[in-house]
Amino acid sequence: MHIASVYLAAEDEAQLGGDLYAQARAGDGTRMIVGDVRGKGLDAIGEAADVLGAFRALAHKDTELPELAALLDTGVAANTADTHQERAETADGSETFVTAVVIEIPDASCEIHLISCGHPPPLLLRGDLVIPLEAREPSPPLGLGNLLAATSTTDTFPFDVGDVLLLYTDGVIEARDPSGAFYSLPQAVSACRSKNPESLLAHLKVDLQRHAGGHLSDDAAMVAIERLDVTAAPEVVRRRPDDRQQPDQVTPGWTEFDH
Repeated sequence: MHIASVYLAAEDEAQLGGDLYAQARAGDGTRMIVGDVRGKGLDAIGEAADVLGAFRALAHKDTELPELAALLDTGVAANTADTHQERAETADGSETFVTAVVIEIPDASCEIHLISCGHPPPLLLRGDLVIPLEAREPSPPLGLGNLLAATSTTDTFPFDVGDVLLLYTDGVIEARDPSGAFYSLPQAVSACRSKNPESLLAHLKVDLQRHAGGHLSDDAAMVAIERLDVTAAPEVVRRRPDDRQQPDQVTPGWTEFDH
């Protein structure tokens, strides 16, 4: 796989916020989470760090995807219950929760396993098609799993060589222009000539900021994943980010890699 990511913080001069993404190896596949903590500021940053820490600790273990989602949900709920009131609730008195999509991409089969926890659907880019991957039975956001007793449902979608999967947070699709119109992510993706992950995200970053008049009202994160032909792929090259430049709370273990 070839992965690229971009993070745009809403606060002036801020480098991190409540959006999160990370990936981890798990047996013969790769798992990833993209999420969005409700709220802003230090509370959101702290919750994002907690979720990422739990994901990195649990994702590589021999657990099924629904169990992983359930453990993450329990962790968010426990954090909310155990912290002080000012962190457990946002300024308007509502509960803390995290919308997220958790995916697993097997090495040996051209498919994606996906669980949506109240998060916007990823987009599958195949040629000129832009296909929303809608979950049949979305789960509640992480931290609100007690609202639904049933186990999270895993959906499986094709993910062939040359396909690109675009994951994003709601700060992207809820960005408004001066007239109040929301940003049309599928339309913007269709208008991009190159679906190479870096080129795609570079185009979307500029286009999103243009649409929002240069100022986003919410953090926005996007991750693009291209499935490569392993029989034709070059030697594996992995590059770690400089930890001093890329805060761990908001970046995956690898910012981009060929796998």
